Amino acid sequence: MAVAHDARVSLPPRSRNSDVARLMEEIVELLEIKGEQPFRVNAYRTAARRIEGLREPVETVHAEGRLRSINGIGPALEQKIGEFLTTGRLEYIERLRAEFPAGLAELTQVPGLGPRTAKLVHDTLGVDSLDALEAAARANKLRDVPGLGEKTEQRVLAELERLKQRSRRFQIGAAAGLADDLAEALDACAAVERVAVVGSIRRMADTIGNVDLLVATRDPDAVERYVHVLGHVREVVHDAGVVRVLVRNDTQVTVHAVSPDGWGAGLLYHTGSAAHVQRVQARATERGWRLDARGLDTGSKGPKVDGASEDDVYALLGLQPIPPELREDGGEIELAAADKLPRLIELSDLRGDLHVHSNWSDGGSPIEEMVRASIERGHEYIALTDHSKSLGVANGLTEARVREQRGVLDALASSVAPFRVFHGTEMDIKRDGALDYADDTLEYLEYVSASIHSAMNQPRDVMTARILRALENPWVATFNHPHGRLIGSRPAYEVDMDAVIGAAAEHGVALEINAQPERMDLDGVSARKAREAGVKLVINSDSHATRQLDILRYGVATARRAWCGPDDVLNCLSREQFTDYLAARRRRAESRRATP
Repeated sequence: MAVAHDARVSLPPRSRNSDVARLMEEIVELLEIKGEQPFRVNAYRTAARRIEGLREPVETVHAEGRLRSINGIGPALEQKIGEFLTTGRLEYIERLRAEFPAGLAELTQVPGLGPRTAKLVHDTLGVDSLDALEAAARANKLRDVPGLGEKTEQRVLAELERLKQRSRRFQIGAAAGLADDLAEALDACAAVERVAVVGSIRRMADTIGNVDLLVATRDPDAVERYVHVLGHVREVVHDAGVVRVLVRNDTQVTVHAVSPDGWGAGLLYHTGSAAHVQRVQARATERGWRLDARGLDTGSKGPKVDGASEDDVYALLGLQPIPPELREDGGEIELAAADKLPRLIELSDLRGDLHVHSNWSDGGSPIEEMVRASIERGHEYIALTDHSKSLGVANGLTEARVREQRGVLDALASSVAPFRVFHGTEMDIKRDGALDYADDTLEYLEYVSASIHSAMNQPRDVMTARILRALENPWVATFNHPHGRLIGSRPAYEVDMDAVIGAAAEHGVALEINAQPERMDLDGVSARKAREAGVKLVINSDSHATRQLDILRYGVATARRAWCGPDDVLNCLSREQFTDYLAARRRRAESRRATP
């Protein structure tokens, strides 16, 4: 197949896993509003995570009678999932939905407005939608609800505004999957000679406003007719070689058409960013040429460019080929003109993954499955980082379970050698910056990473001081997902990231680039600041099941946007080098402990 898009965007084959996971998540929302016991709610939350993380289609597992082999799926959940997969509906969730006004669950999208508070607002004021909530807040009615006040009203209005902004953007994972589907469909059109995913997806931006596709064709009208019958398409508008399509989730897809001879220049132009393209166009203008959506026109006396590749176009303009992730007018033009672009990290440079969960906490796969899957992907090591004790909702490990888990790893070690499993933790940073484990447990572990999972609405100065205190602990090797954001559902907490980067540099703490599409945290801008400050970065999957190990490509893309090479990323070290790195950290930590 001739689909010419970046391999890092490719996703696993489509299945109904996400549909079933979303169904379970909706049940979670409704049960929380209802005030059900936490153990019931958590059963559905766990099921959602584990089904989303399956490496095979859930419909195949169901057809083969293996649903109950999934950890956490018992007879009741097996019946419900089977009913949904077989009939396309679920009587249980329909009964739950009928208990509440339509739109009540929508209120729980507002950060800080939990299920019980949302129900209280509804019962007191009759609010059953985001629009009604905004109207009540603007009319100063929320303060009439017991337990709420003026500060709550202002916070709700601020979060509603952020929610409006976020709703216009999509996670890279979801947008890239849709783009791939449509690119493959367009590739089957006889009038299409080449097709590529372009725009912000090709640049691997953190979030996507719309999807852009480029086709090379000699018959744009035939392509337009073909687009009308594509799957997913709800509405089509066309105008002079551009076809705009509205698809699922109200995502806008734009299909740009160029002649086959203008493919290389068209690929450059439509990949963007706008600022980058303007700089490249200026170089064309200096030569008396024109670069636009149709291609590169060098005039009758200029060099022939028919059929030129994208790299050819850059070369004609006196530039090294510039990787899509760098095309943001952040200094790449100047370096490309001097033939000094850096060697960027590739997925193949990663030698391990330092943020991996198992079913000892909230993961969906046993330790050995996670290890075997990592070996299959060519890795030399992982750090097993199940949650610490304070995160009860994730079945965090007590100190006794930490030591019990070490016994499992020791028993596994010889059968997977030379692969290495470093015994680690994703440890909670408490409200005051204290750590979830005492130093004797941290010393016992081989790799310590720390995260914020609670009290995310603290003021900026309090949150910053909290993180800085945690980074001072000599056993902490990595600070995970430093902004704490969930794209589309939770904004980043308020923090002085420059101060965090400075502290990480001072104490030799690595900062994570979390590859989960809903996190993408650090983002490219902050990651570049960290790299320039001499801070090591770590690209992790934060996997909770074997299938999620493949999302490392998104973290690599962010590192490339941050201009990172292999030397900037800690888990590009070989197994032996990383072992030496940890040994050196341990010596420093022990030395600090011994110093009066």
